[in-house]
Amino acid sequence: MTTYIEAGKRAVAEAMEADPTVWCLGEDLGRGGVFGQYKGLVERFGPGRVSDAPISEAAIMGVACGAAMTGTRPVVEMRFSDFALCAVDELVNQAAKARFMFGGQSKVPITVREPIGMWRSSAAQHSQSLEAWYTHIPGLVVVCPATPADNYSLLLAAIRCDDPVVYMEHKNLWPLEGEVPQEAEADPLGKARVMVAGSDVTIVSWSACVHEAAKAAEELAREGIGAEVIDLRTLWPWDKEAVLASVAKTGRCLVAHEAVAVAGFGAEIAATVAEHAVLKSPIARLGSPRAPIAYAPTMENVLRVTADKIAERVRTMTGVKAVA
Repeated sequence: MTTYIEAGKRAVAEAMEADPTVWCLGEDLGRGGVFGQYKGLVERFGPGRVSDAPISEAAIMGVACGAAMTGTRPVVEMRFSDFALCAVDELVNQAAKARFMFGGQSKVPITVREPIGMWRSSAAQHSQSLEAWYTHIPGLVVVCPATPADNYSLLLAAIRCDDPVVYMEHKNLWPLEGEVPQEAEADPLGKARVMVAGSDVTIVSWSACVHEAAKAAEELAREGIGAEVIDLRTLWPWDKEAVLASVAKTGRCLVAHEAVAVAGFGAEIAATVAEHAVLKSPIARLGSPRAPIAYAPTMENVLRVTADKIAERVRTMTGVKAVA
């Protein structure tokens, strides 16, 4: 068994072994990263390829952009997705647009690792899930792995991608254990997975929330409701075909995510399903309220999208009451 964090580290190490143009830069990499994602890599590859940067996200992203355009493949560590906002101009106005603005003469193959999500009372500036911001930007690929196997295979794919990838790992998943085969390879970006099969309702989710959806499906199964859980894995491109095929079977769709519901990526999925599917009940969305994330655990928990909340929404959609 391998943890989510170790799977990501294995992907980075193997990419660096296979391709000398792959290198890492970011704050705290000299001590292995703030969460230990790079532990041992500086000793293995040296400070020239695992670069400990000053505290300036804009400088880190700007250096990575220029280095990528001149032939290398930087893995950029932003520590928290919240901190990456300091480097939005370099990512959104430069990296995302370079291939288009230079008529395909240049590419920016950077992988920007942005840990997301609520984690141990980290409060309003260290807990956000901002994936919808990046799916809105043409030129960016957005990935949200939910399992150790995906954190290995999708990170490998991200590093090999010729476009800039915003790679969002949920902090609560760092200790999650799972099988990562020794012969595992990079997976194609843009392919969803059916995590739980069912025939009554489709639950679409990603990142840590997909595990809450799976728990809800298990609870609902005991009540005779078959919930099919789709793990999107990649938000852009996202697997419309897999979602629509599932909804064609179930006739119902719930989108659940930890990010704020207002203008969240769930709205894009809901609109697409509404345009293409014949439904038995209205599409439902479940996300966090539009409120800053509190430090106090009791207040923080109010904002969480849990298995119980997902199960209750599905019961409403199917007209089945909870078992007493």
